[in-house]
Amino acid sequence: MHILGLAGSARRESLNRHLLKYLLGEIQARGHQTETFEFSEVPLPLYDGDLEAESGLPDEVLQLRSAILAADAVVITSPEYNASITPLLKNAIDWASRTDQETGQANVWAGKVVMLAGASPGGLGGLRALRVVREVLNEVMAITVPQQVSVGGGLSAYGPDGQLANERTKALSDGAITAFLQMAERLKA
Repeated sequence: MHILGLAGSARRESLNRHLLKYLLGEIQARGHQTETFEFSEVPLPLYDGDLEAESGLPDEVLQLRSAILAADAVVITSPEYNASITPLLKNAIDWASRTDQETGQANVWAGKVVMLAGASPGGLGGLRALRVVREVLNEVMAITVPQQVSVGGGLSAYGPDGQLANERTKALSDGAITAFLQMAERLKA
């Protein structure tokens, strides 16, 4: 399968970009193709209904939508900003849910299998943000896998090899990946 990764932070040293790299590496090790959509390379404008009405969907948004459509499933990692979703991620979800008036292609999240993960310096590992991300994705008709990955403790959560150092966190991560891939494979079939 082809799996797309989205990190809800564009910061180069983001804990969530690190977590996404780890998760996609584990998915690749299971024989699947992965790709990361880099918001730092393709910055999206803030959602603006007037812009959309006047010009249609911006090229950057079309690139995001195309990447989501091409993927069999999506992994999203999200930091926690004030116990909620990041503006970057919310903006991306909103834009991708809009109908492309030129092609008639509707909400690209509808029916897309999504696995959620979060990392933070604190002990909760972004759990409060993941709850909000799940709620937003459910509203745009994505299929969010119940299992999720939460990594607390920042970069100290990883060993020198880039692997999760805590065996319990690693086992929970492996279980979430398995459930995610199984659901994506079932829905693809």
